[in-house]
Amino acid sequence: MWWDVFKTSFKPNFNVIVAMVVIASLVGSSVAIALSVQHWRESFQQLQDLKEEKKALEIEWGQLLLEQNSWGSYARIEQMAQQQQMQPTTVTSVVMVQP
Repeated sequence: MWWDVFKTSFKPNFNVIVAMVVIASLVGSSVAIALSVQHWRESFQQLQDLKEEKKALEIEWGQLLLEQNSWGSYARIEQMAQQQQMQPTTVTSVVMVQP
């Protein structure tokens, strides 16, 4: 019954239909823009987080290189050899292995 009343009372003209299409398009495009901006902000935040992580890893890498150089220096190796009373090998004790 209410459907019959609606069909008989609703007589759309061309201007109303165009206005409804324009309004629907505006709402749809505004929602798409809002979602696009939100996605961009999330991506930008992720980029900033990754840049901070990269910077921290580069600092750690530099510290590890310094540590490696200090542990592997010739002076340190010689000092450790003297502490353990190591002596260079004699030529007679060296054995050459053929492949």
